[in-house]
Amino acid sequence: MTTAHAFTLSGTGRINNAMAMLDDICEHFVEHAEVNRDGAAAVFESEEARVDIAVADDRLLIAIACESEEAVQATRVMLAEHLFYFAGDEPLELTWTNSARRDRPANLHEATVVSAFNVTPRMRRLVIACEDVQPFIGGDMHVRVLVPPVDREPVWPGIHDNGRIAWPTGEDTLLARVYTIRKVDVEHSQLWIDVFQHPEPGVETPGADFARDARPGQRLALLGPGGGDLPSAQTIFLAGDETALPAIARIAAEIPSGTQLKAIIEVHDEAEEQALSSRGSIEVEWLHRSTYPSDTKGVLATTICNALVDVDAQTFVWVACEKADVRTVRKFLAPKQRDRKLQYLAWYWERT
Repeated sequence: MTTAHAFTLSGTGRINNAMAMLDDICEHFVEHAEVNRDGAAAVFESEEARVDIAVADDRLLIAIACESEEAVQATRVMLAEHLFYFAGDEPLELTWTNSARRDRPANLHEATVVSAFNVTPRMRRLVIACEDVQPFIGGDMHVRVLVPPVDREPVWPGIHDNGRIAWPTGEDTLLARVYTIRKVDVEHSQLWIDVFQHPEPGVETPGADFARDARPGQRLALLGPGGGDLPSAQTIFLAGDETALPAIARIAAEIPSGTQLKAIIEVHDEAEEQALSSRGSIEVEWLHRSTYPSDTKGVLATTICNALVDVDAQTFVWVACEKADVRTVRKFLAPKQRDRKLQYLAWYWERT
């Protein structure tokens, strides 16, 4: 994939171990873009952007190219957030050839809650009105939901000069959680977001609590979309737990006719199963966690690996679930040397 883009931006990141940072970037983005690594340089390409990163001494030399100024800004923010995440406690200085837009991120969309209701006992659906739903059609499925404090006028984030999001603080602090857009309703300019309810004694679940208590007219904002592309192949293998069910349901609904889809989905019990509509042919295997012996772990990962034994190289493999389970699946697939463009392996949560 090589596309000429009219809008460009360059930057420099200074960190003690720039090569290790490049290693982390390549390992992460291989599931999200076409990655070509050549020693101390790497190219990351998607339909919307191209990012070149090269290591020179203790510096990361960055070049971004996109089809629009908005895409450049969104890519800068995305990359900056990832770089600082990978840096951890290591000091990182990130500068760009021009200052960031200071008003707000280019991909921030104000929205309003229309309704909230339970789809199953543990899955709650938010129907959200958004003036422009076009950016959410096709492509990336994930979005960051920003919820302002109750009874306060929202203060939305801006952008720091280093490209990172400038989050409101103090009494204006926003609740921010990443969810999957379950459906885009173009006719009504609405989005569906399904939120898994998982109350546990002593465990805070602010995102689930917001979905539980959301009321019509409540204001929020959406940052994105970004990540979690819709897979494209003649045959698709999907697997995940409740956290992946919204994405699996959307993929099933949007695949073209003639596509063959096999899904393995782990939920608490039969009451959590959902009917999956699709224009393609779909076969679903439901796993019920309530039937497992106590303290049992790894059932989903084992079931996935067993099913993947017979999956051919042309099948798109899409797996999203708990971190340890994803690592098990990734380790199982590694010797097969599958085409990276035909797989998506992502952990949506981590067992503690």
